Amino acid sequence: MPTTTRGVVLVGHGGIPKDCPPELVTRLKRLEAQRRAAKLPPTMEENELDTKIRRWPRTPETDPYQAGLEAVAAQLRANLGEVLFAIAYNEFCAPTLEESVEQLIKQGATQITVTTTMFTPGGSHSEVEIPEILDLLQPQYPGVQLRYAWPFDVNLVANTLAEQIKRFS
Repeated sequence: MPTTTRGVVLVGHGGIPKDCPPELVTRLKRLEAQRRAAKLPPTMEENELDTKIRRWPRTPETDPYQAGLEAVAAQLRANLGEVLFAIAYNEFCAPTLEESVEQLIKQGATQITVTTTMFTPGGSHSEVEIPEILDLLQPQYPGVQLRYAWPFDVNLVANTLAEQIKRFS
C-alpha cells in the first residue's frame, strides 16, 4: 500500500511592496481588466509585469503583509506536525499557488490541502480563483490529491473574532 505524504499550502492575498513603482501596478491591473473583459489569455506584457511585481525585492519594512503572513505560517506549520508546507499568494507576491503546489509535489507530497487567510464568503480570490487554479492543476498531477479547505465555518470565524474583541475589551 503506497504511503501518503501530506502537504499544506497557505494562500494569502499578497501585497504591493511600498517601493514598487505605482505605474507598474496600474498598468498590470489595466491589462488584467482588458483581458478578463475580452476573455483572452494573458499577454506577454501582462505576464512580464506580473512576474516583475511578484519578484520585487521585499523586506518586512517594504512589505509588512508578507512578513505578517510568514509569521502566521510559522505558527500554523508548528501546529500541523509532520507535513510539507508552503506559502503562496494570489497576486503581487511570489510564489504563486501553482509554484507552491509544484514545490510540494517535487518534495514528495501526494495529498495537498490548500487553505487561505481570506475567511469571508464572497471573495473572488477564495471562491473563484483558487478553485479554478486547483482545477487546472489536477490533470497535470493525476497521482496527487488536491483539496481546498473552503468554505470556512462562519461560526468558527465569528468565535475567533469575538475572542479577539474580548482581548481588547
